[in-house]
Amino acid sequence: MGNREGLLSSVQMARFVARGSLRLDAVVPPEMNTEGLAALAADVPPVPYGTPLSTAYAADSFARKLLELPLVAGALHSLVGPEPTVDHHFVHIREPHGGQAQPLHGDAIIDVRPDAFDVQLMYFPQAVTLEMGGTLSVPGSHLRRINESDTGRYQNLRGQDRLVCPAGTVVFLHHGLWHGGRRNDSDTARYMFKIRFNPTVRQRRLWDTSDLDDPRVTAELDAVFPWYEHATGRLERYNRILLWRALTGDDGFDLDHWVTRVSNRPRKESA
Repeated sequence: MGNREGLLSSVQMARFVARGSLRLDAVVPPEMNTEGLAALAADVPPVPYGTPLSTAYAADSFARKLLELPLVAGALHSLVGPEPTVDHHFVHIREPHGGQAQPLHGDAIIDVRPDAFDVQLMYFPQAVTLEMGGTLSVPGSHLRRINESDTGRYQNLRGQDRLVCPAGTVVFLHHGLWHGGRRNDSDTARYMFKIRFNPTVRQRRLWDTSDLDDPRVTAELDAVFPWYEHATGRLERYNRILLWRALTGDDGFDLDHWVTRVSNRPRKESA
């Protein structure tokens, strides 16, 4: 589980910090997806809360094989570091023409950590069409603190993302991202396997930082999403600057002086 191959770049990390998610399309090969569908249909045995990742899943299990894929292992290491613990996992199954759309919610009920985060991995073993009703999420919502389903009354937000993806796609979510499973209106059962991971090390420069000075890093961090209010939406950029400072150890990083101007507290007495 200590494989550092496939680490995320700084541009990818900045995209995660801004959007609250990172999507890796079709990173699981077709033969593994066939195995994955069978494994999920049979369910995955529970893992006690706080189990170290290296001992959570048997060596010959599908879950272990999934997490050892270089791009999956590299992304996970970049986000939560080596040997995270497993918070919980769950196999989500939406039967054909079954289920109701989940209310829009965040999974972090009382989690107000500004400088650390859990990550939720979502694996889709089959191609997900719009009719199958994949997970809906709201980009850039993860740093606006809510209490679980406070947002449940919202039906649609501008710029929301309805997941449509090829088989073998893996998505990593910040624990605070607003999301909800959609109703399955297709003739095919839809499967998704979710694992939540807790970091055990400080989440600082765990990725490939060789491109840390790439201009695309600041471009990603400066993203604005359609649902942001003109005034209050500025707080999202403010909070992501603070998170980027924590992740990089660069306390002077800023975008257009968003944080610098409001943290200015001179100590020098006037003459």
